[in-house]
Amino acid sequence: MAKDLVQKNLLSCSKMTTIYQAAMKIREKNTSSILIEDNEKVIGIWTEADSKKLNFSDINYYDSPIYKFMSAPVITINEQMPLQEIIMTFHRHRVRHLLVVNSEKLTLGIVSQSDVIKKQGVEHYLRLRKIKDNYNPKVPIILGNLPISAVANAMSEYNCTSALIRHHQTNEFGIITERDLLRLVADKYNNSDAWSSSVYPLITINEEDTLYQAYLCLQEHKIRHLVVENSQKEVAGVLSLQHILSDLEIAYFQKLESVLVERDNALEQSKRNLVFAEKIIESSLDSIMVTNGKSIILSVNAAFTRLTGYTQEDVIGKSSNILSSGKHDKAFYQKMWQSLLEDKTWQGEIWNKKKCGTLYPEWLTIVQINDGNTPEPLYAAIFSDITQRKLAEKRIHALAFYDELTGLPNRRLFNDRFEIALSTAHRNQQLVAVLFLDLDRFKQINDSLGHNIGDEILIATAKRIQSSIKEGDTVSRFGGDEFVILLTEMTSLKDIVGVIERITNVLNEPHQLDTLELQITSSIGASVYPEDGLDSDALLKHADTAMYKAKDEGRNSYQLYSPEMNTISMERLITQNFLRSALKKNEFELYYQLQVNSVTQKVVGIEALLRWNHPDLGRVSPAHFIPMAEELGLIVEIDKWVLTQACQQRKIWQQQNFDCGRIAINISSQHFKHNLIDSIDLALQKSGLSPALLEIEVTENCFIENIKHASSTLQKIRQLGIKNSIDDFGTGFSSLSYLTQLPFDTLKIDASFISKLPNDLKQCQIIKSIIAMAKGLDLTLVGEGVETAEQANFLKVNGCDVIQGYLYSIPENAEAVTERLTERQLISSN
Repeated sequence: MAKDLVQKNLLSCSKMTTIYQAAMKIREKNTSSILIEDNEKVIGIWTEADSKKLNFSDINYYDSPIYKFMSAPVITINEQMPLQEIIMTFHRHRVRHLLVVNSEKLTLGIVSQSDVIKKQGVEHYLRLRKIKDNYNPKVPIILGNLPISAVANAMSEYNCTSALIRHHQTNEFGIITERDLLRLVADKYNNSDAWSSSVYPLITINEEDTLYQAYLCLQEHKIRHLVVENSQKEVAGVLSLQHILSDLEIAYFQKLESVLVERDNALEQSKRNLVFAEKIIESSLDSIMVTNGKSIILSVNAAFTRLTGYTQEDVIGKSSNILSSGKHDKAFYQKMWQSLLEDKTWQGEIWNKKKCGTLYPEWLTIVQINDGNTPEPLYAAIFSDITQRKLAEKRIHALAFYDELTGLPNRRLFNDRFEIALSTAHRNQQLVAVLFLDLDRFKQINDSLGHNIGDEILIATAKRIQSSIKEGDTVSRFGGDEFVILLTEMTSLKDIVGVIERITNVLNEPHQLDTLELQITSSIGASVYPEDGLDSDALLKHADTAMYKAKDEGRNSYQLYSPEMNTISMERLITQNFLRSALKKNEFELYYQLQVNSVTQKVVGIEALLRWNHPDLGRVSPAHFIPMAEELGLIVEIDKWVLTQACQQRKIWQQQNFDCGRIAINISSQHFKHNLIDSIDLALQKSGLSPALLEIEVTENCFIENIKHASSTLQKIRQLGIKNSIDDFGTGFSSLSYLTQLPFDTLKIDASFISKLPNDLKQCQIIKSIIAMAKGLDLTLVGEGVETAEQANFLKVNGCDVIQGYLYSIPENAEAVTERLTERQLISSN
């Protein structure tokens, strides 16, 4: 800074001081300038450089007042000015001296160009610079017999700080500088010849030397000018201290220009980054609020306004407490700020308040921002409303532990309570009873009257059971019409039987459903701790066995478990017997559902669907009996029957001249892995059906375990001229990865995806992706479970080829489907 360079021993005089007196003072103090004052105010400066302006031919000049020859005004700088700015000031004003003042404008001293050079620390730079690129080759050369006035005039004319003097006889060179002229003024020197006033012999330096060598030479001889010689030892010019400073100025300004360019580029990049960041913040779906350390809001984004209802004008400049819900105590906020101070961040759940007064939960992240350019850190709060998430979590919790339909505890929660009850009973030496309850012929009621009626029955049943037990006992729904009851703190078997009979009686009461009255009975099986088992698994198993025993005894009864009961699952035995007899007794029937072209509405295929009508059970859902048939090893025989029946029916339609495309038949994974090709050949032979009219549908269970075998089997089917279809696409976890590896012709989109169209945007995107992928693989697409015109239109617009569902055709027996085909044929012919 300037205060580190200033020469505080100021030399000054009044404006009426003579030139002679001023020169004397300068010489006595061995300095290069003197300040001119008037009424204690600096009004100008007189320096060595001003000496060459005098008329040395007129001796009267020496007694002239100094103010007539001074330079004014004096350039003033503040003591805090940095060194680089001082160099710029010298360069801008073309002066050699600057007056330094403090903040109160009081004079502190003078800074000269020499002071700057001494403080620069430029040795390394000067070592790289040659003298030949910086000296003055056009210095005036004056004959030694000419007067001093000729020298001063020449220096003024050439605007230089020195002149070379050549002896008019010997041709030897001397030099006169501005400092020499000032010395002559101090001596009141008359206008004698130049040679007698010159300095010789010359101190020289070679033009190939560096500026640093020149600088050292000037320092060593305490002079400010060196005569430069070329390689032939001829005088080439003069190098002054001023030349060294000028070179430094040029280097400084080149560096400054480079720095300014870098700064401008950095500013432009920062500007782009700032605009980019502002756009991101403004378009962010998360609310963002920036505050200072005193919690005063500095800025908010659009999402903040949408969430809280507060505009920027409402909150900027106000405390963030405006959002406080009042639900958190002082300790909560102290802990938050402690985390911010230690970790520079805090994240968690918090309740806040909207402008309308509504309280809401939010997920909040606070980050401390401290870039070093601000006196205090800022804080960015990023938050979002998690009301829906918490509702979803609550719902997920309910789904995890409670039955969605009845609100009863589910199997998981029941098991937890069961374990606690057993521990308590063991500690208190009490009895615990577990009851398995199943509604008699509920499936028949559900199928005949509809699921809505069935749901009402289940809800009413749950309430009736709850009303029959004491507080602390548990009623659970395990699924379907199966309820499990836990009776705790029981002291005798008689008490347990009393509760069972109370439940039986209340369930036997008729259900009033609009104009319909239904009476539904139940079958109950019970096991008791510790007599029937010591752990929950044994007790549940024994209660289940007792329940099936009650059903076997004619239903509408209860059974207490006894060791004499058959430990084999009664349900498994009954199902096995029913399934085996179903094939023999011809209880199976095929239903058919039409597949329609999405554009022409023409029937392009028919899917065969297996149904089971049992005299006692009624219609048994395929979702219920097919897995059991697979488990019992009966499914292959059922599959063969379906293949034969479906092929024969398609042959009949062909003979009736119905153009209804291929017949699609679902094949189980067990059959797929065991002699499927032989079964297909046999069915085609028996029916006489062309393979081109057959399509085999498989699920990913057929190939997930052994893709090589699956590929080989599907390839053989295709070689027969039969089409391959993948059913229930999207419900498994690996269907997509196998599509490109297996020879499929058709892809069926599962009904679970289509049910939410077209309102569920996520499902819409999934369907579009499936269609695009299938098209890319040249697969025919079938959309299953289409029930509305909107779903059908969405599939058609997005390129799904074929539609199947209740919108066009419900599953019906062969006779009904024949009527539908006849109707369509008549309509198309008209």
